[in-house]
Amino acid sequence: MLSEDNRRLRNELLVMAARQAQLQVEADENARLRGLLGAAARGGLDVQLAPILDIDLDPSRQRLLLNAGSRDGVRQGQTVIDAGGVLGQVIAVTPDTATVLLLTDLDHAVPVSISRTGVRLLAYGIGRADRLELRNIPVSSDVQVGDVVVTSGLGGRFPPGFPVGRIVDLRPDDSQAFLIGGLAPAAQLDRGRDVLLLRGTAPRARAPEAAEDASGEPGEGTADEADAPGAEPPDGEMAR
Repeated sequence: MLSEDNRRLRNELLVMAARQAQLQVEADENARLRGLLGAAARGGLDVQLAPILDIDLDPSRQRLLLNAGSRDGVRQGQTVIDAGGVLGQVIAVTPDTATVLLLTDLDHAVPVSISRTGVRLLAYGIGRADRLELRNIPVSSDVQVGDVVVTSGLGGRFPPGFPVGRIVDLRPDDSQAFLIGGLAPAAQLDRGRDVLLLRGTAPRARAPEAAEDASGEPGEGTADEADAPGAEPPDGEMAR
């Protein structure tokens, strides 16, 4: 009889512990959601909340799948943010879902500027959720570890002034004439269940050959586009 009571009590304790853990997860998620919506309200942003269906953080492919599509007003080219900063950009839309190319994807490069000085650079994805890279920084540039990096607005893909990350290290490149900066992303790429889509951002008109192909690979917001011949390089970026 005593043994049976002990088993029943142990089972009840396990159930209570599981419920407590579930409640804590829900509380943490609610806090993140309040932070997300609070950041949008403080900034006076016109945003749309979208749940995350799936996330792919493979080194060769860094993307989100959102549970919102064209039926919900989502458009290709929209900027996607969280409470910390820019996550990426919508590159494909179906009636019910949207695919987001993350800033950290190997094919992605975003025009940025140093908040403290205004120096313009490009931030490249390197296939890691915890790191971006600033390349071809002139040694003479006023760029320091700890500097906040924001979107510059050049190119029209992302609105200006949104946090992209913070410089965590600087090192010479192979030529010793330029620096490479390691950047910790401002957005929390590996956590959270929801994101915000900026309603005020829309894709630019593009030539047919630059449009996304049928395979779903992005034609805008990519590193290749940032390096396109004839494009004016940002400050500190070598002409190729």
